[in-house]
Amino acid sequence: MTALDRSAGSGPVEEAGPPGLVKAATYDPLRLCIFATVAALGWLLGPVALLGFAGLGFVGYWRARRAGLKTSKCVLRDTRLVLGYLAVLGVAAAWGIVSWIR
Repeated sequence: MTALDRSAGSGPVEEAGPPGLVKAATYDPLRLCIFATVAALGWLLGPVALLGFAGLGFVGYWRARRAGLKTSKCVLRDTRLVLGYLAVLGVAAAWGIVSWIR
């Protein structure tokens, strides 16, 4: 498995080098950069960002559930709970946007 085969930020990244040479793997904290970017967008865009991320997550989990996913790596585990949580966030975001506009 190469570094390109791994999902982003999922663990150590293997350094390329001559065959037979063993190098120590270097950890890439990409997920931390992603979390910081999401937090910055949330801070800048407020409920609009929340509605976008909640909607994107809901659609993704809806499709995954229809494809057979019953448990998630999310803390809530059950995809029905995750869908409910994302729906509540979406409603709260919509309410926030309406309040913001008034």
